[in-house]
Amino acid sequence: MGVHDGHRDRKKDQFLRCGADSFADHELLELLLFYGIPQRDTNPIAHELVDRFGGLRGVFSAAPEDLMEVDYIKKNAAVLLRLVTAIYQRILISDDEKAMIFQDSAQIGEFFRTIYVGQPVEVMYQLCLDVKGKKRGIFKVSEGDLGSVGLNIRQIVENALHCKAMVVVLAHNHPSGLALPSRDDRIATRMVREALDAVGIRLADHVIVADNDYVSMAESGLL
Repeated sequence: MGVHDGHRDRKKDQFLRCGADSFADHELLELLLFYGIPQRDTNPIAHELVDRFGGLRGVFSAAPEDLMEVDYIKKNAAVLLRLVTAIYQRILISDDEKAMIFQDSAQIGEFFRTIYVGQPVEVMYQLCLDVKGKKRGIFKVSEGDLGSVGLNIRQIVENALHCKAMVVVLAHNHPSGLALPSRDDRIATRMVREALDAVGIRLADHVIVADNDYVSMAESGLL
């Protein structure tokens, strides 16, 4: 038995008995790293990751090459950390999560802030809701700069009709900029709003995410 095996088994048992609430942030990260760094004490590595990236959100949104600048974080550990984020994002946008209910712009903003963690390119999503804010579906509707790629507005309308949505929220990210709507963003938003209005569906918001922050065009008076 290795020098760390007893400690690792105790931590695993603690997690199974008590869940994540019994762990500090760095301890959860330490536990996860057991599976990516089998031969090292992962406690100091977890501390360094949290300190360097400012917390768990920063760790799980960091680029693989930045993660691997930390001692003992090699490809296996970097893939593990990025994989956790990717799986959670996949769950959020899956049909299994249709029971989610969105009640305000802050909740929608936080949802999309999580969706865009670590996203290196510009992507637009369409969130479809019923009149009570219950999620009916979510679709990726474009990838790339809105000014050059453009939007398939007909597809956005068809997505909303297919879901029997009464409300739509758009969201996209600015990977290398600020969470502020550009001129192209405002033009695209107006075109989508007019197309949805024509079929009796309300565009409630357009959320822009950048650098772990977001801006609601509705709350900013730009919708």
